[in-house]
Amino acid sequence: MKLIVGLGNPGSQFDKTKHNIGFEVIDELSNRYGATLNQSKFNGLYTIIHKNGQKFMLLKPLTYMNLSGECIRPIMDYYDIDLEDLLVIYDDLDLPAGKIRLRQKGSAGGHNGIKSTIAHVGTQTFNRIRIGISRPENGMSVPDYVLSKFKKEEWPTLQIAIEKSADACEQWLEKPFIEVMNQFN
Repeated sequence: MKLIVGLGNPGSQFDKTKHNIGFEVIDELSNRYGATLNQSKFNGLYTIIHKNGQKFMLLKPLTYMNLSGECIRPIMDYYDIDLEDLLVIYDDLDLPAGKIRLRQKGSAGGHNGIKSTIAHVGTQTFNRIRIGISRPENGMSVPDYVLSKFKKEEWPTLQIAIEKSADACEQWLEKPFIEVMNQFN
């Protein structure tokens, strides 16, 4: 089984914030498959989908961003999911808003959700989709920026990035991640 994880923070106050772009991709995928994240385990909300003889899970950790790995690792252990079958989707300050980048490994780059994931899975080598949110302007602090909502005029660009990220996830269900990287990067 493959595991697609979108990072974010639980609670309606975080809806449509920059830090929750991973949750937005999970929502897009669940809508595409007519699925509802209605199962809960290890402080995560998930669903398991069967498609074309394959089985995959969509997961939103409810641990808050900085503790994401505390949900991901136990889910992987419980369902016996291999590291190469993990895909994590998250926001990235170092990419322009709406740009997506697929990678198979790398450091956390200051992202606390990825730091937690690396700490709990024990390696920097796992599949990921980074979605650009750009850097804050006018001296705004990074925490305030990532927890701020997208501006109305930013949504069309971000919606395209969410859809492209969901497309990449769907391709990964059919192809090796390296091929999907070559297609989307």
